[in-house]
Amino acid sequence: MAAVTVRAPAKINLGLSVGAPQADGYHPIVTIYQAISLYDELKARPAPDGEITVRVTGEGHDVVPLDDTNLAVRAAALLAKTHNVTDGAALSIHKTIAVAGGLAGGSADAAGALVACDALWGIGSGREELADLGSSLGSDVPFCLLGGNAIGTGRGEALSAVLARGSYEWVLAYAATGLSTPQVYSELDRFRGPAGAAAPELSETLMSALRGGDPYAVGPALHNDLEPAAVRLRPSLRRTLALGKEYGALGSMVSGAGPTCLFLAADEDHAIDLAVALSSSGLCRSVQRATGPVTGARLIT
Repeated sequence: MAAVTVRAPAKINLGLSVGAPQADGYHPIVTIYQAISLYDELKARPAPDGEITVRVTGEGHDVVPLDDTNLAVRAAALLAKTHNVTDGAALSIHKTIAVAGGLAGGSADAAGALVACDALWGIGSGREELADLGSSLGSDVPFCLLGGNAIGTGRGEALSAVLARGSYEWVLAYAATGLSTPQVYSELDRFRGPAGAAAPELSETLMSALRGGDPYAVGPALHNDLEPAAVRLRPSLRRTLALGKEYGALGSMVSGAGPTCLFLAADEDHAIDLAVALSSSGLCRSVQRATGPVTGARLIT
């Protein structure tokens, strides 16, 4: 096969409940994922045996590693090792998903690499097999393969289906610089103090709202335990969140570990108005609109 192309979506966490750190340092979570229509596009072409390379263009390309620490490179190498493939792959990624923005851009690229290289090398893996491999690369990789809506438990990699209806209009406001996920979790632990936190729980209010498919019910039910920590580390996020509420966002929160701010609009026209207000405010680097849910990483050529 000469080349294959895959589109992989960003993820958002409609609800994120975080427990106390375990002995291994990781925090158990319960989250409700949604895949949204912001995509990184990954192409895989044949390369000399054993050679896996990557080039990156687009959003944040100058801060994405190009060596074997790149998640897409690691994904391709893991797939090759698992199936005793000696072929190489030349990967190229065009990014639309913000780097270090709480949207799983790196995990989307890993998911894209698994799907693309599986096709390029003619392996024929099932989606569940790829998800199992992806879970060793990052907690969000299995969901970026699945897409849609899903409940994530454990570190987020254990997925179960969500009965949900409707499509949702989102506006995303990007900060000038990213936030480190480990730093945000550390800050969460610091301000929670020695008492820690209760076991993470699924929000039945949010689940009920999603089953009904009503954005006016979903908006108030959005929640993220990491938001206070992200705002403590980046106080300017308070003003961005406040502006979204001022312009009628049905719900607003920091996405994942941040610093992207996420706003739910009532409909497309409202989303346009909200995006314009945020763009002209000077509070954020850039603004994007997206809809959700969408499918996970998929071959397009």
